[in-house]
Amino acid sequence: MHTFIDFPNLGIHLENVGKTVTVFGFDIAYYGITIAVGMLAGILVATQVAKRTGQKQEDYIDLAIFGIIFGIIGARIYYVIFAWDMYKDNLLEIFNTRHGGLAIYGGVIAAVITVFVVARVKKIPVGLMLDIGGCGLITGQMIGRWGNFFNREAFGEYTNGPLAMRLPLDAVRSSDVTQMMRDHVQTVDGVSCIQVSPTFLYESFWCLLVLILMLLYTRRKKFNGEVFLLYLAGYGAGRFWIEALRTDQLWIPGTEIPVSQVLAGTLVIVSVILIIWGRKKQKKVREAQA
Repeated sequence: MHTFIDFPNLGIHLENVGKTVTVFGFDIAYYGITIAVGMLAGILVATQVAKRTGQKQEDYIDLAIFGIIFGIIGARIYYVIFAWDMYKDNLLEIFNTRHGGLAIYGGVIAAVITVFVVARVKKIPVGLMLDIGGCGLITGQMIGRWGNFFNREAFGEYTNGPLAMRLPLDAVRSSDVTQMMRDHVQTVDGVSCIQVSPTFLYESFWCLLVLILMLLYTRRKKFNGEVFLLYLAGYGAGRFWIEALRTDQLWIPGTEIPVSQVLAGTLVIVSVILIIWGRKKQKKVREAQA
């Protein structure tokens, strides 16, 4: 397998981008390292936001521990459910995440459930914990998406745009290669290559913008839970667009409808409605108290 990755229209050539690094004789996947770095960064951001808003940082470290564990489990379950054909003949492969296979919305669902439990145990308003935890979550997503870069996955259709990414054909899963990509196969130094949209990069940048918005909005929110709703709406809007570009979509069983795109669009609509309703409710409360 060839290991170079190019961004030809940017003049960037990365000669040897491996998928693993060997430490004391053990191969460690860059995918896992990237996810771990994202988790640590997410914890740091969440605890700093907690400190800035007068919360106990320890509460959010506890949340992170349980949220990460159950979030990974949820992300894997979600992926396996909607990609069952890949695992039904080899059930042990379900437990192998070294090659990817984590669906972020599955992780979000599991993390939200975890927040409800932890918030109840610690007697913290659920909305408040969601607001602060959400800042850590989007941080982890922003960094964790780069795991897809090392795995050569989560890319989009053929493009020749400014950010186009060129990958050796033998380095990607054949199921992710479309006919349009094959129609535009290029030969570089004798190696067949496809040129694709780096959707992982688009999503990482989008997450950065959503994180900045959430941090700026934290002190301006009108009710607990509003910042998390802003996360759901902001991330969902970007994911709805990006999901349409990807070639490794998870489908609603029996259809050709991308499940994550439907979920993203639904969350955008519901979150915007709840934000408007919540702000109006708080306005009426203030007027009644005036």
